[in-house]
Amino acid sequence: MDTLSNVALAGGLAWASGVRLYATVFLAGLLGRLGVVHLPPGLEMLSDNWVLIVSGVLMLGEFLADKIPAFDSVWDAIHTFIRIPAGTLLAWGVFKDASPGMQIAAALLGGALVSGTHLAKSGGRALINTSPEPFSNWGASVGEDLTWAGMFYLMWQHPLALLVVLALFVLLMLWLLPKIVRGVRVVLRTLRRLFGAPDTAA
Repeated sequence: MDTLSNVALAGGLAWASGVRLYATVFLAGLLGRLGVVHLPPGLEMLSDNWVLIVSGVLMLGEFLADKIPAFDSVWDAIHTFIRIPAGTLLAWGVFKDASPGMQIAAALLGGALVSGTHLAKSGGRALINTSPEPFSNWGASVGEDLTWAGMFYLMWQHPLALLVVLALFVLLMLWLLPKIVRGVRVVLRTLRRLFGAPDTAA
């Protein structure tokens, strides 16, 4: 694989991990196992039987958990400690055989991308969960599924297009994250008042 394809693969895997980690690991491993795509040496372990079994089971659990209002936010909160390091490792794995400098650069950029993606997803879903009806939650979840599938396709078939989309996503994320953070703070202050806790916000 050339450098452009590797950069797109590292960025795509990091982004996808922030949305659907287990589906990303399972599908990448399955496609590599079937010979549909070529996995870099640092990611060949994804096609191992045990990795496919475990990630496949967790993928089904993740799919169901993401469709349950409120529980999806609990799931996202727990996976803050799983998605971010896993996405960082996947980005690093693409450049495992490259120079140490490229490995560190891939890990840093992958970590930043998966962190931003995860925070945007989890923060946005937390705000959506303030609505009493479940349809907005289901719509957001299905939208994430479709976006993830589209990005996964571009990652393997059109790496340059994926890099353009990722650049646009980063710009959108830089604009959106402060708004999501402010919205989550408002929700937390409201919850504190409802449960009688003092509001310590300035």
